[in-house]
Amino acid sequence: MKKILPIIVGMTFALTTFTTSAGEFGDLHATVMKARDSLVTLVKNENKRGPEQQKLVRDSADAVSDMIAGMRAPRGKEAQFNEMVVNWVAFKNTRRNQLVPLILAGKQAEGEKIAMGVQKVRLKKVLSICKVLDK
Repeated sequence: MKKILPIIVGMTFALTTFTTSAGEFGDLHATVMKARDSLVTLVKNENKRGPEQQKLVRDSADAVSDMIAGMRAPRGKEAQFNEMVVNWVAFKNTRRNQLVPLILAGKQAEGEKIAMGVQKVRLKKVLSICKVLDK
């Protein structure tokens, strides 16, 4: 009986730790989707390009960056985590420095070309890695 108790405690701790980590990446996925949705609203709706929406676009991307900054890679998944970070940073920088300025300048076609090209690839990569890290 004395040997079983430490095993049960250890297993419970391991399961709790894994579940906490898994939920963390699920939350990150949801936050990335909110950031995506705020940008899609800005891109697709000319009447939603005012200061409030622009702030929401910035703040939602910053929320993702803040979450990532406070996270650690799950053991054995450091490469995937680092790949996710690299893709997010590139996505956010392109979004902030190219995509949003093009849309706000009325260059819809140029902005959508970036959004549906390299940005779509980066976003899919970030979201797919979130799912891998959530397991």
